[in-house]
Amino acid sequence: MAAPRAAWKGFLKVGSVTCGVKLVGATTEAGKVHFKILNRQDGLPVTSAYVDEQTGDVVPPEDQIKGYEAEKDEFLEIEPDDIKKLKLTSQHTLDVDGFVAIDDIDTRYLEKPYYVIPADGAAVEAFNVLREAMAKKRVAARSCVVLYQRGREVIIQPFGKGMLLTELRTRNEMISESSVFGDLKSPKYDEDLLEIAGLLIDKKVTKFDPSKFEDTYEDALIAMIDAKRKGKKPPKPVPQPKENVVDLASVLKKSLEKEGIKGGGKAKTARKSA
Repeated sequence: MAAPRAAWKGFLKVGSVTCGVKLVGATTEAGKVHFKILNRQDGLPVTSAYVDEQTGDVVPPEDQIKGYEAEKDEFLEIEPDDIKKLKLTSQHTLDVDGFVAIDDIDTRYLEKPYYVIPADGAAVEAFNVLREAMAKKRVAARSCVVLYQRGREVIIQPFGKGMLLTELRTRNEMISESSVFGDLKSPKYDEDLLEIAGLLIDKKVTKFDPSKFEDTYEDALIAMIDAKRKGKKPPKPVPQPKENVVDLASVLKKSLEKEGIKGGGKAKTARKSA
């Protein structure tokens, strides 16, 4: 097996302890269905291009430059060298500025994962000591790194024989839950209904097993493409579920019967929910 390709190489630094590390992408798009854009007239692929907004002319790569809109229609030109001169410490070093309890991490902020491994043999001892100490304390290290010319806040936690670094969304990328949940009411429920729902949940408790995860949309795309190849009709779309539950108690009891569960016989008829 070929050695994993590193997305970033540098150093992990905790206080005076430093060890060389590599980041390797933990996800892949290799198994996804990818489409090309075709010209409907001749069925051939088309390419995308940057064009001048005023003249409509295609701008060649050597004439393209980044720009920041400081004022309306007024741009500051940013050269590649301007970015390189920033020389941020986080371009080369994961400088840990604190540790957080793993159980306290708000999963809404977790974005893209990378595996962290020692960069070479000389880094193995320090790497392993840090990983084991973090595992015993059940903590994750908080740091930041420059990846693909963007600064990213990250957390690093023990994972198997190595560590897992996960990019974090920033607070200004998150929509406040109060703006979404603020108008929701908390009505009182029939205790028997809650008991029935609990029985149904208990019956379906399972382990977190990603090997059983399915991308139903991707599967449907593949089935549709396969049907087109064979000149067959595409699969029928799945019917939409009913939106309204008229009698929640009755629906829950039927669910229990379907699962072969006994109990929950005194639930009252629920109000109609939209």
